[in-house]
Amino acid sequence: MSPRYKKPRTCGCGLKGNTFKPAGVPLDSIEKIALYRDELEALKLCDMDGLTQEEAGVQMGISRGTVQRILSSARKKVAMALSECKALVLQEIICR
Repeated sequence: MSPRYKKPRTCGCGLKGNTFKPAGVPLDSIEKIALYRDELEALKLCDMDGLTQEEAGVQMGISRGTVQRILSSARKKVAMALSECKALVLQEIICR
């Protein structure tokens, strides 16, 4: 049985770069963590803009539960990258 397709998500954040890493450490010598565009958008909406998960879900065109799962994943990845000196590599997914 194949997994469900990802519902298109409205992501307003623009990707200006594609990697965030510790300064002074070559990219090829550290582990990379993929941070998807919808994860970045959920972080921005909830943590930076102060929206509730429900409001962020409406803006992204997805359910509150989906925002919660995306946000949990994004926070875990960012915390891991910061605490373990890993690189965050921004990846594209289905966004409209």
